[in-house]
Amino acid sequence: MSSKDKVDSLKDKAAGTAKEVEGKVTGDKAREGEGKLQKAVGKAKDVLSDAKDTVADKVEDVKKDLDKND
Repeated sequence: MSSKDKVDSLKDKAAGTAKEVEGKVTGDKAREGEGKLQKAVGKAKDVLSDAKDTVADKVEDVKKDLDKND
């Protein structure tokens, strides 16, 4: 995962947690829900970034195999 992706993901998860806690403390269900959603977005970014890295690794493996066969 690139540094930018990590920072993006962590930012969303941290902000989401803060909003969720704020919503719980103040009794604001909408704010709590917004926080949960933002945390989920951060987690999804992690998964997508990991998938992107996996695909890139597989592409490199295929390229190496093709070069060996030439």
